[in-house]
Amino acid sequence: MEIRIQWYGATVKELQRRWRAAVQRGQERLIRHLSALLAVGRRTAVAQVAEEVGVSVSTVYRWVAAFAVQGWTSLVYGRSPGRPGKLTPTQKSRLRALIAAGPLAAGYPSGCWSTLLLQDLIRQEFGVLYNSHYLSTLLHNLGFSYQKARFLSDHLDADHRRAWLEQEWPTIVQQARARGALLLFGDEASFAQWGSLSYTWAPRGQQPTVLTCGKRKAYKVFGLIEYFSGRLFCQGQTARFTSASYTAFLATVLARTAGPLILIQDGARYHTAADTRAFFALHASRLSVYQLPSYSPDYNPIEHLWKNMKRRTTHNRYFPAFELVCASVEEGLAYFQTHPDHVVRLMGTYLDQMVGLDRAA
Repeated sequence: MEIRIQWYGATVKELQRRWRAAVQRGQERLIRHLSALLAVGRRTAVAQVAEEVGVSVSTVYRWVAAFAVQGWTSLVYGRSPGRPGKLTPTQKSRLRALIAAGPLAAGYPSGCWSTLLLQDLIRQEFGVLYNSHYLSTLLHNLGFSYQKARFLSDHLDADHRRAWLEQEWPTIVQQARARGALLLFGDEASFAQWGSLSYTWAPRGQQPTVLTCGKRKAYKVFGLIEYFSGRLFCQGQTARFTSASYTAFLATVLARTAGPLILIQDGARYHTAADTRAFFALHASRLSVYQLPSYSPDYNPIEHLWKNMKRRTTHNRYFPAFELVCASVEEGLAYFQTHPDHVVRLMGTYLDQMVGLDRAA
């Protein structure tokens, strides 16, 4: 007998979140379990699900039945027997707080945690000396990953940012739904001919090298992403960004769409120039414009698109001719234009989670 069951809304989102977390942690058994539940929820035949995840049909039935009855607790696996940890749960919680506070707060003359500093911190605080090779495993188990820091302006207006997120943003979303408007986040990006560098795997002790022409030319792109659907509007150019080129791009978007548009943009000079404001006034019947708080690129989900565009098109690549970088960027833009579901995943749900909204509501 075939299972006829489907998960909805928050259940699907949580299953997907747990699947991503399991992939990051390398939890193969849990990955299979969650993959099976997601596939069954999409009405995939149980026999096919069992074959895809590499388990028996009876196991799939058992997993589905357990999830239907026990819920999320059915996805919790017991710990494998082994040697007890050197730190107690309370000590691990304390260590997590110390690491999150940073090495300067712990009294070290550095802003970066290294293996030696962490080894010394644990010895000083808890009298335990870990093998340095194990520390990365310990940190992963505590919820940390090795990341590159980013700058955060000290000019941020925390009250304005909070007000925008908790009051203005929910109002914008409600207005967009009520009017049936496209809700667009806009921004621009430059893709340099000399390329961009990123982390990659390489033989130990041999830092990877990438050829560069050193030419200071860049392909510039205007972009808009639609918050609900992931639809991407874009326009590339070799000239610098100006109010004239910005309004020309917006005019193209207006011509390609019907109905109202709601545009959320940052405070770039050509976004707020007199000519741009005049353009907004001329098209006010269809185009409503809102400003993000100053110094708040983290509130603009299109930043995730640019990051992934550079990873796809320019990271660790050599462009001896300017036309090659232009072609690479256009290929990347074409991919995201034809895969709006990918754009939605890149945007994430950070705004939804903060204010309790649901993009699909």
